[in-house]
Amino acid sequence: MSGIIHLENICKSYFLGKQELQVLKGINMDIMKNEYVALMGPSGSGKSTLMNILGCLDSPTGGKYILNGHDVSSMHDDDLAEIRNKEIGFVFQQFNLLPRLTAAENVALPLIYSGIPKKERQERAMEVLLKVKLDDRALHKPNELSGGQCQRVAIARALINNPAIILADEPTGNLDSKTSYEIMEILEKIHDDGNTVVLVTHEEDISGFAHRVIRLRDGIIESDKINSHPTLIAQPVP
Repeated sequence: MSGIIHLENICKSYFLGKQELQVLKGINMDIMKNEYVALMGPSGSGKSTLMNILGCLDSPTGGKYILNGHDVSSMHDDDLAEIRNKEIGFVFQQFNLLPRLTAAENVALPLIYSGIPKKERQERAMEVLLKVKLDDRALHKPNELSGGQCQRVAIARALINNPAIILADEPTGNLDSKTSYEIMEILEKIHDDGNTVVLVTHEEDISGFAHRVIRLRDGIIESDKINSHPTLIAQPVP
């Protein structure tokens, strides 16, 4: 296996006037290709800040971040945006779908920024909607879909560019238990297909699906353990 993510002494500080607030205090971490990792920690642990750095939504104050061979720790915003669109598929708690677009159009959106022709965009959107078992809802808009279906659309959109990693931030936070399990089954299938999945969650039962659990506290890694018995899905996706 080769490393997808390499963090070396990553620090992040914010300044309130002249006062420095250290949020991350020297994070060292490697995530290998096709790992399934849960990132956990209480409020104020630095979990969200670390997720933003992993997702190239923010830059560290110090240290080195290598993402799939690219040193992104000192990149400017335009270069970061390009890497982000190419290397990372995001799944958010709030789905972040555009209400006026159909499911297929929402899924195809990242391809517009890549300059992919319309016909190819449509074909690739249908392929990934089929992967999340939502091809029959391709022409429905978000207000015509359930919360679980909207999250499946968001997962399909995350897959559309064949990214190096899927970064899922509280992907079940707005869903009931049954629907949460359905979404976790889809993420497990994505991992089985060879994708690297990084799951950010505060829910112990959801972290149980991951194969490795990294816990943060007060800006440092408190523990980093292999989950020898990941949760098995008992419920089929309808």
